Amino acid sequence: MTSARELEGVFPILATPFTDDYKIDVPSLRKLIHFQLEAKVDGISIFGNASEMYALTEEERENISKIVIEEVKGKVPVVFGTGATGIPQAVQLSQRAEKAGADALMVLPPYMVKPDSRRMYEYFAEIAVSVSLPIMMQDAPIASGVSIPVEVMAQLAEDYENIQYVKVEAPPTTMKISEVLKKTDGRLKVFGGLNGMYLFEEIRRGAVGTMPACEFPEVCVSIFDLFKAGKEEEAKRHFYKHLPLIRMGTIAKYAMSVHKQILKDGGIIASSAVRNPNVPMDASIKEELDLITKEINLLALNGEVSI
Repeated sequence: MTSARELEGVFPILATPFTDDYKIDVPSLRKLIHFQLEAKVDGISIFGNASEMYALTEEERENISKIVIEEVKGKVPVVFGTGATGIPQAVQLSQRAEKAGADALMVLPPYMVKPDSRRMYEYFAEIAVSVSLPIMMQDAPIASGVSIPVEVMAQLAEDYENIQYVKVEAPPTTMKISEVLKKTDGRLKVFGGLNGMYLFEEIRRGAVGTMPACEFPEVCVSIFDLFKAGKEEEAKRHFYKHLPLIRMGTIAKYAMSVHKQILKDGGIIASSAVRNPNVPMDASIKEELDLITKEINLLALNGEVSI
């Protein structure tokens, strides 16, 4: 396996900016990438659920990949989401990601036909032998309807050197994180997700990173920095201060609109357009969102992004 950069810290899932007529908005995408870097994120993730990856064509994925790698310039690791409905598709996406310059892969299990433990193991195993990149299994049953058993995770981590991480998004995330760390003896490093809903509790339990949405990266960076500096009480207060905002970004059907509305309000992206099946911003949700953002000082709403 090739030498890999260690993944740790805040890796926001990059939104995919669209124009009002639903085409990829390249200038907004470039500006969004620079916003993440200026927030001092530890890495960037693309083609996650918050990227609307399920609504992108293969050609669009390739174009986005090139732009992200070009703009990041190796400053931080870039993680590509490459999960699919079956092994051939996932292997192809993973190999293309490696060729495009990915530093690691985040892999959702098959989600159309729900796999049993054997099929789950075979799926990740086939991907692992097809690439040399580190692999993060994405355990996201709310989004996919599929939960990865900890026993399967542990066996895969033991059998394949490049299966090194898991993103735990199976509620209660805190309990499963503890179980993963115990049963894998530290072989698997854990990231949190669910938009950072349990970020403080997750890092207390041993999570090494998080992959939230991308409109509040500096908030997560500050929480991690405070915690690592031994300032747990300050980290806790910072987390709970921003929890109402984090919660707004998990509203079913409207979550992507919430993420993008904040970025649009700050001038980072030009439109808050989301693709079907996501639902455009509702006036009542916008009103509630504004009530929250008026109480906090978000970088996305408070400055220019250099590009």
